[in-house]
Amino acid sequence: MRYLPLNDKERAEMRGVIGVGAIDDLFRDVPADALNPALDLPDHKSELEVEREMMALARKNNAAGDTAFFVGCGAYRHHVPATVDHIIQRSEFLTAYTPYQPEIAQGTLQYLFEFQTQVAELTGMEIANASMYDGSTAAAEAALMAKRITKRRKVICSGGLHPHYEAVIRTNLELIGDEVVFATSNPEGQGGLTDMIDEETSCIIVQSPDVFGHLRDLSALADAAHEKGALMVAVVTEAVSFGLLKSPGEQGADIVVGEGQSIGNAINFGGPYVGLFAARDKHRRHMPGRLAGETVDADGKRGYVLTLSTREQHIRREKATSNICTNSGLCALAFTVHMSLLGGTGLRQLAILNHENACKTADALSAISGVELLNDSFFNEFTIRLPKNAEAVVEELARQKILAGVPGGRLWPGNEDLENILIVAATERTTSDDIDRLASGLEQALKG
Repeated sequence: MRYLPLNDKERAEMRGVIGVGAIDDLFRDVPADALNPALDLPDHKSELEVEREMMALARKNNAAGDTAFFVGCGAYRHHVPATVDHIIQRSEFLTAYTPYQPEIAQGTLQYLFEFQTQVAELTGMEIANASMYDGSTAAAEAALMAKRITKRRKVICSGGLHPHYEAVIRTNLELIGDEVVFATSNPEGQGGLTDMIDEETSCIIVQSPDVFGHLRDLSALADAAHEKGALMVAVVTEAVSFGLLKSPGEQGADIVVGEGQSIGNAINFGGPYVGLFAARDKHRRHMPGRLAGETVDADGKRGYVLTLSTREQHIRREKATSNICTNSGLCALAFTVHMSLLGGTGLRQLAILNHENACKTADALSAISGVELLNDSFFNEFTIRLPKNAEAVVEELARQKILAGVPGGRLWPGNEDLENILIVAATERTTSDDIDRLASGLEQALKG
């Protein structure tokens, strides 16, 4: 197929049809400071020259594998077995796209069905879809789904929700005129949301473990939401926590969304990730994305199909749910392979290792003069308050090949109350030497 770019006359005709005077008018809803600046890059270089420049840039990074690593906040460094990469790099998986003629893609549909089954069991829900793009967009889709179910246009978000998730929810809902209410973020623990729920509320969105690492009992919030006719949306950014904590479904959640990166997917400069989405069976027709189902063919043999894909999904688009066709399929497959290798017992053992290493880290850091641990309970992530600016401390430790965590100033820029907090994560890859290096480095940094 030849690539024939449009000429100036054709572009002008297109702008006239849609009613814009210039290309820049198409981006008027994007804040000016969010638009990409012009990049200072050379016009061309040879392949060898590009390789050299990219390697020089890469050497400036503190790679996760070369440091004592305690960064979390929705992106966690876990061990991914070599088997995972071996399987997903098979050509029939690596090159597969979305199944537009699904019944002939039985292998793809089968692993999506297995993925859905795993997600439903992990979340304690009755039905799950074939994945979303990532956890933050899944949270926004959950809010839109709650709106479709309740016919209401007000969403309440806990102060413990990851601020990036908040931003995505705000972008999706406020531009269509819906009301989004955010509770105040408090690193020492979130207050109740029950007083904020009213008859106009479509859902409350609560994260546990929250962005500060606190664990929340969702049952009381779910009851309060249901009394007002609203839904409870539970957010989980650390999928390994499913191995140790009570599932959101058991606590009364109506929709569970999350980030599946921790299972089978390494951290790679922020992606690609895989969004988890599960719900009560009674709400299945309001779910976004795709659903793979198991059936039998004309000969009685087991087979897989895309199901509940109504004609509105493809024709009457204004009545369709979000059609996530590509569904992060390769990342979903990596999740499924890793979960299959772990099994229930392996996942629980992995979760216990994470929690134990986090406890050791918290004990070591809280023993340092001036450091205050802000969590009564946590899984593998917790928050400490430092006697000085956390971002400056993190930069100093990074120069010593210690990635100490995520400072509050990075997530809540301009919020002076959160400038001294540091969110620290530990996983099964955290060693005793890593903990000792972090504790020693932090103590020295605070003395300087």
